[in-house]
Amino acid sequence: MVDARPNWPNGIGLLIIHLCALAIFVPIFFSWPALIAAACVAYATGAWGITLCYHRTLTHRSVRLVKPVEYATAILGLLAMQGDPISWVATHRRHHAHSDQNGDPHDAGRGFGWAHWEWLFKPNPDVPRTVPEFQKYCPDLWNERFYRALYQLNFPIQVAFAGMLLAIGGWPFVVWAVFGRLVFAYHSTWLVNSATHMFGYRTYKTTDRSTNSWWVALLSFGEGWHNNHHAFPYSARHGLAWYEFDITWWTIKFLWLVRLADRVRVPSEALRARLRVTRRKPHPV
Repeated sequence: MVDARPNWPNGIGLLIIHLCALAIFVPIFFSWPALIAAACVAYATGAWGITLCYHRTLTHRSVRLVKPVEYATAILGLLAMQGDPISWVATHRRHHAHSDQNGDPHDAGRGFGWAHWEWLFKPNPDVPRTVPEFQKYCPDLWNERFYRALYQLNFPIQVAFAGMLLAIGGWPFVVWAVFGRLVFAYHSTWLVNSATHMFGYRTYKTTDRSTNSWWVALLSFGEGWHNNHHAFPYSARHGLAWYEFDITWWTIKFLWLVRLADRVRVPSEALRARLRVTRRKPHPV
């Protein structure tokens, strides 16, 4: 039976976060330490937690991190409040299995609003929610006790982190490093699902709508080179042209250099040439 119920917890939670984020415009909540804390947490949870760990390491296995680094960055990803690793990875793997088709949790063919954020709280049977679905889409994570623990402890960890920020910097830290940071990070991530399936340029042939977008790449630590990614999902490098800046790729190269990462995967030039839309070098738009 298709689950036609809205996801009320997600919808109400997102509404509360966005309303609380408006407090950044209240002068009493501003401080430079709070702004700096928000920027540092956004980078740590977004670049290292979501992009490096959740996406390129856990979802696509495009790089292998040493276990302490993998687990530490997975906790950072959890603090991005986009779901635990099992739920996030299962959803994203399903997206790739049905990209822009029936079965895609955030099918861009249903419009910008749906792909951007409506899929999170409107009736959506394509989002994996049950243990059998998690075991189907990410058995590798479900079989690890650590990731099952994060699945169970997601909410308590979020509360503990917010409490820590409150103890360190008071309410300005909570307003900026929790609510303000989350709204910025959410929309940066959601633009990968929406904008980079609608606007930009295509370098490689794929069966979906994926595009490359320089400004989304800047906001999402290299994830905006989305046509490249859908052409080569296993690639640790998303910005494949010299002008496609991919800060997460440079992070991976650094971790490889200091021997904290190995098994770094990138497509060969021959394979790239085979899938290239045109021999003429594309230009960013």
